[in-house]
Amino acid sequence: MSQEAEYIIARAREYENRIVKIGGLVLFSTQTGDAWLLDPDDHFALCLARGGDRQFFQIIDSPTAFRIEWTANYHIDDGVFYVIGHSGQVQMIVGYPIAEILQATGA
Repeated sequence: MSQEAEYIIARAREYENRIVKIGGLVLFSTQTGDAWLLDPDDHFALCLARGGDRQFFQIIDSPTAFRIEWTANYHIDDGVFYVIGHSGQVQMIVGYPIAEILQATGA
């Protein structure tokens, strides 16, 4: 999973909208330089990049499995991407390719 995260971060650094679905997870990058990893089943979110800058995150790969240290939950409503951090802080983000994200997440 780390390789896929690095790929989507590279796309974010190029300010490209890109969506990659791997199993039940969705990675996406945006024209604003942001990149995220989502678990649509549990509405977990992990920010991988903001404004083209790689963020601190932990994805632990092993030969047979991987573990993701999720830092937030997400919700999409009326064209807005909401991120709810574990501290309860809510961010409202506009300008993401919402229709494509919804399609990829099966929402």
